[in-house]
Amino acid sequence: MFRLVTGRHRLGAGGERGEAALEERIAALQVELATCRALAERRAHSITTLKVGIAAVILAFALTLAIGTAPLKQAGGELAQALGFSVPLRDMDAASAAYKKGDYGNALRYVHPLANKGDARAQSLLGLMYRHGRGVPQDDLAAANWFRLAAEQGDAPAQFNLGIMLAEGRGVPQDYTEAAKWYRLAADRGHAQAQYNLALSYAKGEGVSQDYISAHMWFNLAAARFPVSDVAIANWPSGTAAWSQTK
Repeated sequence: MFRLVTGRHRLGAGGERGEAALEERIAALQVELATCRALAERRAHSITTLKVGIAAVILAFALTLAIGTAPLKQAGGELAQALGFSVPLRDMDAASAAYKKGDYGNALRYVHPLANKGDARAQSLLGLMYRHGRGVPQDDLAAANWFRLAAEQGDAPAQFNLGIMLAEGRGVPQDYTEAAKWYRLAADRGHAQAQYNLALSYAKGEGVSQDYISAHMWFNLAAARFPVSDVAIANWPSGTAAWSQTK
């Protein structure tokens, strides 16, 4: 016991200096901690302010879209055209409107440049014009070529029409397997006429293995999309003629 007390007293003189140094170090650490806390609070405030600012910008942009969608689309389209990224949507709309009105000359005037620039909708419409000889001489080969260009870009009407050309051997060698392939691609995109023709392909075993279950499924999917007034639905599902091309 004596030795323990002596030991404590022996350490006492230096211990006081050590405790003072330790207290100074603790005080310094407390100052540093307070500084860090203040910095963290300022940073958190800055982040909150930034989030509020971003939210305000998003809200303002959304309101602008809601109020001025048309001007923005027009400006964006003109900018994209100037940069060479796209063509004006209004030209394709004008071509479609002219075609529906039977004004094939104007339709061709709008659609031909767009088709040459790779616009899939324009290529699909130009294919129809060549297929039916509207505004251009009737030419199945040209029609099939334009349909294929648009179909390869994922245009569902062109995929359907290319399937028709292949099934009938118009402008291309007759190939039921290829026809079924393009019907399927268009059918997967929700094209009702392609779904109907694909169902017939399964029912007849043309280009695909005969499969009445798949035929029934595709008939039902097509029926859900056809207008009630369509002639094909009147004889559903007894019809055996494939749906002809889009007019």
